[in-house]
Amino acid sequence: MAGRIEDYAMIGDMRTAALVGKDGSIDWLCFPRFDSSACFASLLGKSENGRWLIAPKADAKVRRRYRSGTLILETTFTTKTGKATLVDFMPVEEPHSAVVRLVIGNEGMVRMTTDLVIRFDYGVSVPWVNRHDETTLTATAGPSMLVLRTPVPLKGRDMRTVGEFTVRKGEAVPFVMTYVPSHMPLPLPVDVEVALAATEKHWKDWSGRAEFDGKWSKQVQRSLLTLKALSYRPTGGIVAAATTSLPEQIGGPRNWDYRYCWLRDATFTLLAFMNAGYLDEAMAWQHWLVRSIAGSPDQIQTMYGVAGERRLDEWEIEWLPGYENSAPVRVGNAAALQLQLDIYGELADTMAQASKGGLPPVPRRGEIREVFLQHLEKIWRNPDEGIWEIRGAPQHFTHSKAMAWVAFDRAARSPNIDKRRRAHWKKVADQIHAHVCLHGVDPERNCFVQSYGSDRMDASLLLLAIVGFLPAKDRRMRNTVREIEKRLLVDGLVLRYESESGVDGLPAGEGAFLACSFWLVDNYVLQGRIPEATRLLERLLRLCNDVGLLAEEYDPRAKRMLGNFPQAFSHVALVNSTLNLLHATAPKKTRSPVKRKRRRPVQRVH
Repeated sequence: MAGRIEDYAMIGDMRTAALVGKDGSIDWLCFPRFDSSACFASLLGKSENGRWLIAPKADAKVRRRYRSGTLILETTFTTKTGKATLVDFMPVEEPHSAVVRLVIGNEGMVRMTTDLVIRFDYGVSVPWVNRHDETTLTATAGPSMLVLRTPVPLKGRDMRTVGEFTVRKGEAVPFVMTYVPSHMPLPLPVDVEVALAATEKHWKDWSGRAEFDGKWSKQVQRSLLTLKALSYRPTGGIVAAATTSLPEQIGGPRNWDYRYCWLRDATFTLLAFMNAGYLDEAMAWQHWLVRSIAGSPDQIQTMYGVAGERRLDEWEIEWLPGYENSAPVRVGNAAALQLQLDIYGELADTMAQASKGGLPPVPRRGEIREVFLQHLEKIWRNPDEGIWEIRGAPQHFTHSKAMAWVAFDRAARSPNIDKRRRAHWKKVADQIHAHVCLHGVDPERNCFVQSYGSDRMDASLLLLAIVGFLPAKDRRMRNTVREIEKRLLVDGLVLRYESESGVDGLPAGEGAFLACSFWLVDNYVLQGRIPEATRLLERLLRLCNDVGLLAEEYDPRAKRMLGNFPQAFSHVALVNSTLNLLHATAPKKTRSPVKRKRRRPVQRVH
């Protein structure tokens, strides 16, 4: 049975990632990309669906950590007879993706066991296992092959590969599993010591570039490392999470595939990287964005594959029961083809923030803006599925309309455009602004509401102040925050919306959405409510698991994480909210928490 979501840590090589449990089991791993089929899928099923366990035979106390500034995981097991550390990492400079597991004896002696169950194609395809010599095994099924090298004697048992060994103080026992296409020759062996040193240097050099050393710096650094690990190095795309179908409600159907790249994440991610001094990463993300959206504006999608693929057909895996029997397990995401008007605003804001942050312009940026605004001008009055990608009937979502305003507002403020275009875009922006203020405000409570004519609240309304639609201290925004506090807070954390309304076409109930809770921090900061912002931020930081990772949601009642993991949106929000709060509370002469000579932290408000 899979562990709790917060019991996992992630290792990765910026091509794919693995989730390692506190018990020493890798329960999720896709090769060769984040969105490839899994060879270890017990996270969504049983051990028979694929996993790789290395652990003591006897009961043990467990402590774990990442090596500082790296993605190298150390899990230390203490038994009655000794202590041993399992070091897990994925080398970043090898030609093929590989998982390295190194068992190091610290004290006394520890009897260890390994249980390897390889099941390609999301836990269903049993491979042929062949022994090549005393230290090398291969597992092959169709186009995929895994090569395992270890000095530990292994044997087959009940369609598994098992072994036992003893590690004593000062000893190190290596395991290296490498992925290659099955038609290729065996890869060269990985020198474990060299790979470990190179991987540690790579991550420390990268994390050492951060232009930030203020309060909460460890949490910010871990979030930035997580975002980097979720990036697909060949293209610069960043996946929303390393997993699919981890439920937003245990036992419910809110299970989606997040191993893709959302346009909506672009602005938030650019801000996080730029504020921390990572302009190369921001540039790579911006270039991925422009390549992916190339084409006719009416064909723009909400999300793409890591290389910009458009076909993300959604289907269900019938043979996997789901995490804690939360079915269905989905691959692909049908929301890729939804109409979500807010992404046009996100695109415009991305370009504006990139320019404001000092990034060089990407090719054809002006042409892209022109054609997309022409299309948006024709469709902004249409209902859409909105930021939460509802599976119910389209609505006139207030947030969607406000983000359409952002698109024209940012264009009208752009430098180097002629007066005629500037005046036209400003006119359209003013029209949309008036439309939203007329139809998106509850006249009795004088607050914004989820959709036109509704009395429901939605946490996306917190973004209106963040993007500058209205000042945070405007009475309507203050009332909106108060109503969200009244109707969407659960134990101090923010729900996305009132799911019992049925607006999303799904059964009611889910956890608090962590990014929304960080948006409330930002609103408190903008309203000058610094003590409340600080308390909420510190509460959210305490929700990180023992190695600093966050899922998409949190269940305050059951006190456990929910949703896909680790979630880029949560970590992006953590970085931006932390830096915004530090900027707001820094002495006036040194307002920026980011150590840089020329740039201030980039704010989304204009």
